[in-house]
Amino acid sequence: MTSPRSGFVASRRSFLKLSVSALTATAAVPTLTAALTGRAEAAPLTIADIKAAGVVRVGVEASYRPFTFREGSAIVGYDVDLAKAIFAPLGVKVDMVDTAWAGVIPALYAGNFDLIMTSLTYTKERVAKVGYSIPYTEATQEMLIRASDADTIKTLDGMAGKVLGVKLGSAGDTMKAKLEEKLKADTGKGFSAIKTYDDHPAAYLALAQGSVDGVINSLATLTQVVKDAPGKYAIVRDIGPRNWAGIGTRKEDVDLIAFLDERINALKADGEIYKLQEKWFGVRMQLADKIPTFS
Repeated sequence: MTSPRSGFVASRRSFLKLSVSALTATAAVPTLTAALTGRAEAAPLTIADIKAAGVVRVGVEASYRPFTFREGSAIVGYDVDLAKAIFAPLGVKVDMVDTAWAGVIPALYAGNFDLIMTSLTYTKERVAKVGYSIPYTEATQEMLIRASDADTIKTLDGMAGKVLGVKLGSAGDTMKAKLEEKLKADTGKGFSAIKTYDDHPAAYLALAQGSVDGVINSLATLTQVVKDAPGKYAIVRDIGPRNWAGIGTRKEDVDLIAFLDERINALKADGEIYKLQEKWFGVRMQLADKIPTFS
């Protein structure tokens, strides 16, 4: 999961290089177009293809704890363990390919890897472009509180008359008005204040110092905050609407999608996926059985 996530000033040397490149751009376009068209029209990737190759390549962002991150030269995390469990019956190597997250979908279609993990959340735009497995992790927005308040703030209602903290431009910032509306409807009282911060660490610090009483962020990220500061924080669930992430493929790779769905369901049935969640997140997640729909 979470995305969890720029200006450009060319130097004189960069400008000259760009100018030289531009002279050959017209000649290069047909070749580039042909390459992209050829990839887009390539035969769908099948399980037989993966078995024959002896390897499955998984595109990840290796800086998103605890999904995928580096320990020395190795990429580790929830997605690494889960990918190995998913493809274990095929007896193939699982190769985690670190990639820039901003271009992960074009890189998939360019053939840089076979599928995408690292909490690729469902959005209307992505579902239109990408083939998806059923959910394998939650991406719901929840609330971090001080551990000392866990007995009094058990639901959103416990925040009536208290201060909420959100990061500017985050999902929590977007949903704060609806949370306020729900809180007033349920308790007759809203937040005493909503404070906005430039980043989440600043909001967590404000929470620790008592300036706010709750901070909104994704469940997966908050579990890491709790693990990094044992006994200091707690998480309040069922704050935001349910959201999940799936494994992304090319749209035409229907055989691979069917395999992924079958394996995720099997790992849910035998409890292995929940053991991995408890190992990496410290919680058992609520996984939907189907891909969410968007109007």
